[in-house]
Amino acid sequence: MEKYVCTACGYIYDPEKGDPDGGIAPGTAFEDIPDDWVCPICGVGKDMFEKE
Repeated sequence: MEKYVCTACGYIYDPEKGDPDGGIAPGTAFEDIPDDWVCPICGVGKDMFEKE
């Protein structure tokens, strides 16, 4: 699974870790995250992320 980086703040979404605080379980691919999920650091939407 690919890692994705927030182009606004540099946060890296790692599918192996997920985003437990944001309700995203470890093992969740970026493509499978709900569209309303936001960056846990700066709050921008999924559309601001690019493949690392």
